[in-house]
Amino acid sequence: ELRGIIKEICIQGGLHPNFRVENYCEIIEMIKSHFAVHIHAYSPMEIYHMARNSGMGAVDVLKELKKAGLDSIPGTAAEILDDSIRAIICPTKLKTEQWVEIIKTAHRLGIPSTATIMYGHIESLGDRIAHLFKIREIQQETGGFTEFVPLKFMRKNNELGRMVKSKPSVLEDAIVHALARVILHPRCTNIQASWVKLGPRDAQRMLDFGVNDLGGTLMEENISRLSGSRAGEYMSPEDFDRLIKDAGRISRRRSTLYELL
Repeated sequence: ELRGIIKEICIQGGLHPNFRVENYCEIIEMIKSHFAVHIHAYSPMEIYHMARNSGMGAVDVLKELKKAGLDSIPGTAAEILDDSIRAIICPTKLKTEQWVEIIKTAHRLGIPSTATIMYGHIESLGDRIAHLFKIREIQQETGGFTEFVPLKFMRKNNELGRMVKSKPSVLEDAIVHALARVILHPRCTNIQASWVKLGPRDAQRMLDFGVNDLGGTLMEENISRLSGSRAGEYMSPEDFDRLIKDAGRISRRRSTLYELL
């Protein structure tokens, strides 16, 4: 019943110990054989995992995924692009250099991506700014980022949450989004507020701090929900329109690649 309505399928998940690149390609091919949708799938961490399990380089993995029908990749698993921070918050994830190289390789192959930051844990303001400048440098070189999405850290049901005493205030949220707009301008023109993590009203407030996008309607979302978000998993287009118009802005629907619909 949703055929023709859904424009994008986003796929991210855990790292199956036995999955090789062909397993991930099969998922894409199965979806593409049934639905004419944009496939936005597999973070740099998942691509790194595929490469290790398959005995391949990241470039060959990305070529296989693109051949299978991959359209773009999420720039998640970035967290904070500083290995001293990553050693504490995500010691088993790929290093900064590996994340950057996978993203750059995807862009060179014509696979665009988003870019993210996870803020509100042990990082400093200086760490956030340094991260933004790394994203700016990549974008200056490749031009492959479609958007930048600040992601507020959600503390529940994870080890890192035990180290974090409080969540960022709305003022901190505003500063992060505003800094992204200033530092990434004019190279990355789309700054998104995650309504799932911030909640619809605080996401709306970010429209006054450099944000020009509120993300997708979604149908199912597990990561934020299981980490304590209470914003929900779905927002209708009508609710989006109302939220944006109440902020004094004009709403426009767009594709994953920011083509106006």
